[in-house]
Amino acid sequence: MSDTDTPIAIRALEAPLRTQASLYPAPFAARVQGREKRPLGDLFGLTQFGVNLTRLAPGSASALRHAHSKQDEFVYILEGQPTLITDTAETILGPGMCAGFKAGTGNGHQLVNRTAQDVLYLEIGDRSAGDSVTYPDDDLQAVFGNDGKWRFLHKDGTPY
Repeated sequence: MSDTDTPIAIRALEAPLRTQASLYPAPFAARVQGREKRPLGDLFGLTQFGVNLTRLAPGSASALRHAHSKQDEFVYILEGQPTLITDTAETILGPGMCAGFKAGTGNGHQLVNRTAQDVLYLEIGDRSAGDSVTYPDDDLQAVFGNDGKWRFLHKDGTPY
């Protein structure tokens, strides 16, 4: 994207949706059906961190429960009441609430919309080279390659 293509400001809800609904391999991708991401940071050419405006339809999840080795994550709830699920607790969040997930703790986390209304939130994370992700509930791990792409593997290291 050239500087002439980069907007100065936009209405976040008018940003285009991410073209690929999920990066997860089958059958995991179906578990985040109903999630829509608008990659706001990419529109501005941000390379050090990402920002997504994410909508969860009733019954959908933000991701599989996961923990990053090097990437800090932060979420800020704009609308709705998602349930934050971590290794230690389930917490209902609401508009104006936020949560942060420090890299390297191993504390798996995800948001699940157990209500009848949509959830809208901002998610922010850095783009740390060499990051890896563990999924405590699933036979899955992910590695962020030098090419900027995620590779998904079984826990024994065999690729999907």
